[in-house]
Amino acid sequence: MRVAIIGGGPAGLMAAEALSLLSLPKGDASSFPPLSKEGTSSLPPLSKEGTSSLPPLSKGGGGGFLQSPLAATTTNPPQPPFGKGGGIQIDLYDAMPSVGRKFLLAGKGGLNLTHSEEREAFLSRYGNRRANIEPLLDRFGADDLRAWAEGLGIETFVGSSGRVFPREMKAAPLLRAWLHRLRGAGVNFHVRHRWLGWDVAQASSLHLSFATPQGEKTVEADAVILALGGGSWAKLGSNGAWVPLLQQRGIDIAPLKPANCGFDIAWSEHFRARFAGHPLKTVVASCLDGEGREIRRQGECVITETGIEGSLIYALAAPLRDHIETEGGALLHLDLAPGKSLQRVTEEISHPRGSRTLSSHLQSRVGITGVKAGLLREVLGAEAYADPARLAIAIKALPLRLIAPRPLDEAISTAGGVRFEALDEHLMLRDLPGVFCAGEMLDWEAPTGGYLLTACFASGRAAGLGVLCSAGVSPASSI
Repeated sequence: MRVAIIGGGPAGLMAAEALSLLSLPKGDASSFPPLSKEGTSSLPPLSKEGTSSLPPLSKGGGGGFLQSPLAATTTNPPQPPFGKGGGIQIDLYDAMPSVGRKFLLAGKGGLNLTHSEEREAFLSRYGNRRANIEPLLDRFGADDLRAWAEGLGIETFVGSSGRVFPREMKAAPLLRAWLHRLRGAGVNFHVRHRWLGWDVAQASSLHLSFATPQGEKTVEADAVILALGGGSWAKLGSNGAWVPLLQQRGIDIAPLKPANCGFDIAWSEHFRARFAGHPLKTVVASCLDGEGREIRRQGECVITETGIEGSLIYALAAPLRDHIETEGGALLHLDLAPGKSLQRVTEEISHPRGSRTLSSHLQSRVGITGVKAGLLREVLGAEAYADPARLAIAIKALPLRLIAPRPLDEAISTAGGVRFEALDEHLMLRDLPGVFCAGEMLDWEAPTGGYLLTACFASGRAAGLGVLCSAGVSPASSI
């Protein structure tokens, strides 16, 4: 059986690993964590009758290659499900000169693999796509990911924030060990291969066209896993060029939008020149979600030339972006003194200051200085400082009006993509049998903190195992 994986990020590599387990010599799969706590395949049942609910692989229902509705006829005779040698040929293609480039960038400041928080809180990070992501994480969740990394010789630890990191804090050692294992399992890597779509001149839609340094190339596959990423960081390969290729085949795709992004604010030139690049530490940010409920997060962010960004802002990016889209703007409130109540802040400000300047008074009584003091003046104006009550309210809930999210290519990740409704339980496109999707190109989003990578790994593994299930193969209970 020939499987083509397009995309060399975490989802594509994990799909290759799931498939490569069948290629390992007996006993070599011991370093992989089990698919479930019981050590058996935790894939959903194929149907109530216990047989495959997927379209038959061929007219005879036996081991033919997966048929596509795009192919009116085919002259290819049925093939054994795992090729001449009874094995599986895995070819991974990537447009860049090397695989895992965005993964390496994500680990530049410390690779946040996953998060240690409780299951319910963890699942809540996936918003309105929780129901779609939860089954994937049930098969390969945060604990499984840590065990998998340990199997590669990468020890992990839980940071003070609950985030999980490799002990060395870097992505490169993990990626090197992973690629070494995949190559040893027989995965073939093809870089500088940019996918152009299906070769429509061929009878089967699973003839794939690639642009390569040697010219255009056509590849035939029995199954295809698309793990092409979203639309952010185009220079690393995620440029969303796959969207029209799938739309031409009638696949339902939600528009790509920036996620985990910064936002524009109309700063004055004075404030921009003085405070751009300054971190805003120990604040609480709040906004309203789509149903009018307040969301509050504590953390840090950074003032930028164009507005504001950082992990605290990324945690609220989805509702803020959606408010801007529907209402033309969004309000973000900042509590600049989260350790003090409004009453206490009011009392501290009202305390006689003697000969001290108001700036010195705010610094000594409330801890407001530097960029926080600059923000107050930027939003309220100097006249507001004369009213202690108004100033206290602003310190506890300073309103910032956001104009627009930063461009998609600047975002850490992407919302939108192939809708789950277009996929079956194995992540195969219902209208393109034999074509599976995984990773960030699916229609989901999550804040930074390890949630993005965990779901990418989980969906890649699910797609790889989905190919096996679609071919009527049950993965061994030892993997």
